[in-house]
Amino acid sequence: MRKLGSIQYFLLALVILAVPATSRAQLSASITIAPPALVVYSQPICPQEGYLWTPGYWAYGDEGYFWVPGTWVEPPSEGLLWTPGYWGWNNNAYAWNGGYWGNEVGFYGGVNYGYGYGGSGYQGGYWRNNRFSYNQSVNNFGGRNFSNTYNKRVTVSNSSHVSYNGGHGGISARPTPAQESFARAGHTPATEAQSGQQRAAAGNHEMLASVNRGRPAVAATAKPGEFSGTGVVAARGAPAASRANETKANENKTEANKAAETKGAENKATENRTAENKASANKAEASKAAETKATENRAAESKANDNKAAENRAAASKATENRAAENKAAENKATENKAAENRAAASKATENKAAENKAAENRAAAKPAAKPEHVNATPATRNATRPAQPAAKSEKPRTEAKPAPAAKPAPAAKPEREPAPAHTEGAPKQAAPQQHQAAPQQHQAAPQQHQAAPQKQQPAPKAPAERPTEEKPK
Repeated sequence: MRKLGSIQYFLLALVILAVPATSRAQLSASITIAPPALVVYSQPICPQEGYLWTPGYWAYGDEGYFWVPGTWVEPPSEGLLWTPGYWGWNNNAYAWNGGYWGNEVGFYGGVNYGYGYGGSGYQGGYWRNNRFSYNQSVNNFGGRNFSNTYNKRVTVSNSSHVSYNGGHGGISARPTPAQESFARAGHTPATEAQSGQQRAAAGNHEMLASVNRGRPAVAATAKPGEFSGTGVVAARGAPAASRANETKANENKTEANKAAETKGAENKATENRTAENKASANKAEASKAAETKATENRAAESKANDNKAAENRAAASKATENRAAENKAAENKATENKAAENRAAASKATENKAAENKAAENRAAAKPAAKPEHVNATPATRNATRPAQPAAKSEKPRTEAKPAPAAKPAPAAKPEREPAPAHTEGAPKQAAPQQHQAAPQQHQAAPQQHQAAPQKQQPAPKAPAERPTEEKPK
């Protein structure tokens, strides 16, 4: 049972280290006891130039909180800075927010871890020209001279040793907009050396808060995993141990390290099997997802093809309808044009016919009207011996001389003025009525001309023989 609990603890520790600061560790949602105050210790000497300081912190395992000593580590790459993890009160429980490497130092709960991490940002140094510049007022070099250093006094406003944010008695700091943007940026998780430091602390019973009462014998180390030797720093106020105790402690530490190594190997094998199982499960899920995606793609392609075929059929049907409509319109237009041509031809023929009739009328009207006068000249002389008739009879030819309207005759409408013999010397004055008798015959000849062109009717001209001045008897 002890071995199984340790395996579970190591797995939990690995998960906690892998959690970035942007998420809350839900695995510790049931932790309602606040972590202890931070351990007070002196910083060990930096082993060599290029190492960066990572402060110690309280982690949680099967037996409660245990201290993970601070240590110097090599960053994953040049230009990266470490943002420490912190405990935060969330959903009525304390949750761990894992640390991470990034180009900027983000929010770490306002916790004063010391040695440059005063609660906000980092004052222990900075990168310049791919080399890290150390602040001598913060870092411990053990009297050695590093080539890239500077000296800047650091003032820490938060002097408490509270190790958590929020909750009862916790720090009330909140992230700035810049720190929130850093938290959303790309991160690099803790290195393998940092993970090994936590595993070693978890396997050391002396690191439990319930055992050391907040004053562990190993508070910080010069290098990760080295819990013994000159690079180990104890917590301030820890009870001094005799040489025998130190020897015993070293032996215990050695055994603990060996056990930790064995445990680490076992955990590594378990992790490998878990990773393999996880990889197999992920591969199966990925394969299943790929098959599902391929099925969806085929369905989408089939649907797209069906839609395209339907659109093509609709387009072809529409084109056929449009061509039929265009052909029908062309046929109707041709029929209309043919009908218009026929009407135009008929109208033209009618106009030509009318023009021919008009020309015939005009030709008929243009014939000389003297011929009827010669024909009627003999009756006029024949009737010269007849006595003059009353003027009332001269109106009878007027009523008979009203034919349908016709074209005006030629200037032969004045026949009474042409027969000059009516004024001969031997003729009596009563010969004037005889001229009036001849006029109706000429007037009767006019209807014959009118019948030659019946299409155009005009009012018949008045006969000039009806002038009252000529019919009045003396």
